[in-house]
Amino acid sequence: MPECWDGEHDVQTPHGMLRVVIRGAPKGNKPAILTYHDVGLNHKLCFNSFFNNKDMQEISKHFVVCHVDAPGQQIGASQLPQGYQYPTMEQLAGMLPTVVQHFGFKSIVGIGVGAGAYVLAKFALIFPDLVEGLVLLNIDPNGKGWIDWAATKLSGLTSALPDTVLSHLFSQEELMNNTELVQSYRQQINNTVNQFNLQLFWNMYNSRRDLEMNRSGTVLNAKTLKCPVMLVVGDNGPAEEGVVECNSKLDPTNTTFLKMADSGGLPQLTQPAKLTEAFKYFLQGMGYIANVKDGRLSGGPVPSASMTRLARSRTASLTSASSMDGSRSRTCTHSDSSEGVGAATQTMEVSC
Repeated sequence: MPECWDGEHDVQTPHGMLRVVIRGAPKGNKPAILTYHDVGLNHKLCFNSFFNNKDMQEISKHFVVCHVDAPGQQIGASQLPQGYQYPTMEQLAGMLPTVVQHFGFKSIVGIGVGAGAYVLAKFALIFPDLVEGLVLLNIDPNGKGWIDWAATKLSGLTSALPDTVLSHLFSQEELMNNTELVQSYRQQINNTVNQFNLQLFWNMYNSRRDLEMNRSGTVLNAKTLKCPVMLVVGDNGPAEEGVVECNSKLDPTNTTFLKMADSGGLPQLTQPAKLTEAFKYFLQGMGYIANVKDGRLSGGPVPSASMTRLARSRTASLTSASSMDGSRSRTCTHSDSSEGVGAATQTMEVSC
């Protein structure tokens, strides 16, 4: 991949055109960091605060970053034609191999939020060899039942589309308090996202099917994500129930569940520094960026050994784990939550 890929690109895929934004250039054999936004957003609205964080920039300079905008969702997008059949969630996932091949990536580490997390999880289930790791915020692995579908339809009849989408993105507390962030995103969703295109994406997301994955041993021929996964949700966020459900379907030996306090519905916007730290740990546990400067830790390098436990679920006692981290102050406290019977089914839950 040449340096000139840096910038915006329209990539033709079997299911239509995708707007892709590349930042940086490949670094050796490292995977690309590929992002996919939630419904109602695009890569700028969803990820700018996160990637503009100083510590995240220290990480991202070690990788090429690939931001994918769902069809018609980028800022300034033209209205899709009348009668346009929006790609299904499975088809959105099926567009990504073309992106990976187009830019010559060998593999990716995905960061997805909401609908984007669903798309990346589906992509990893279909093309496991292309995905080295996933950070999934606010993922709901379940399709809409009839009651949920009817409630969504009723909400669409009684509320303007931006308000309906906001209730998907933000916690009830944030909406009731009409925080500055909610006001800003209501305005930006109204003014920068094509409403016709957004309605198509919203309808398709709410028509999604269950992600066909189950933890090994729970059903016959169970299939689940093979790569390391970090699940992230804000406390009291609207997606909390879905993320907990997703956690129960994943392999506990390579899954971390991160529940972030005081972060509302979109932790990457409200707590970018904490999420950056967790992401750094995740990458170091995979063997990447062995030493990265952390501005909150006197500018010194963070040893990768201390990160392995956050990037992987562990069944060892937290007492012995704490002794390994004694030399470094932490912003996170760890608590084990059991998703089954016995130590072999434990998943590490990290509360920040």
